[in-house]
Amino acid sequence: MRTRIKICGITRPADLACAVNAGADAVGFVFHPSSKRFVSAERAAELVDNLPAFVSSVALFVNPETLFVQEVIEIMHPTVLQFHGEETPEFCASFDMPYIKAFRVGAPGLDSAQSLTQFCQQFASARGWLFDSYTPAYGGSGHTFDHAMLSDLLALDSAQRAPIILSGGLIAQTLSAPIRQLRPWAVDVSSGVEESPGIKSPSLIAAFVSAVKKADE
Repeated sequence: MRTRIKICGITRPADLACAVNAGADAVGFVFHPSSKRFVSAERAAELVDNLPAFVSSVALFVNPETLFVQEVIEIMHPTVLQFHGEETPEFCASFDMPYIKAFRVGAPGLDSAQSLTQFCQQFASARGWLFDSYTPAYGGSGHTFDHAMLSDLLALDSAQRAPIILSGGLIAQTLSAPIRQLRPWAVDVSSGVEESPGIKSPSLIAAFVSAVKKADE
């Protein structure tokens, strides 16, 4: 199985082109106003205007208002929505679009393998379960988490869980072990391929994609 790759926190055309040319399967845009990687719906629409076929665009939200999500959908036309806060299953499913639900491993109520699994199963309609570290920043912190926390999830039959997307402190140099051990459907990186928040590094993107391919082999 090939591990899919999402490069998140895109803010510039050059970074988008670099991610696509390196072989990313998806690119993510952050609609959390307090994030250093925040972009407006109009800016995101400009960036994805010439996105090639078979590369998905992902709109990331953190505890958004319904009208804001609808506005982004109408202006940007993302392929997939990603909810990174404390959104309910009903809210995530209310937009009639494919969505990813992110879980901050180690957060209150998500601090054991059993509780994490039970909580994730509430989001059965999600197209992917994304696992990130628990920090106040809601992603992009560069911090990892204890991957043993996913042990109960991995023990489930594939029909009982959504595809697993691994995130949180991923960098090319340490990527091989978690991919081989966990066999995630995809990996999601932001700070691990950046020179500074929102500014991607072509060399780091290339190294990250190469590391994923090597781990798959």
